[in-house]
Amino acid sequence: MIRYMGTKNTDDGSVLYIFLINGLQKEIRESALKQYPGCYEALPATAKARISANRSWLQKL
Repeated sequence: MIRYMGTKNTDDGSVLYIFLINGLQKEIRESALKQYPGCYEALPATAKARISANRSWLQKL
């Protein structure tokens, strides 16, 4: 079971996504979402849009 709980900003400006995965709380960086199957799908549409915007911004660099 995977449940999205929210986000948390770190001191260096990055965002951690907080999930409950099988009853354990995990804080996952955006770049590590692929390592946790099902977490990206559990994100709400607003978080997916933010990730998409970040990726398109990085591609322009």
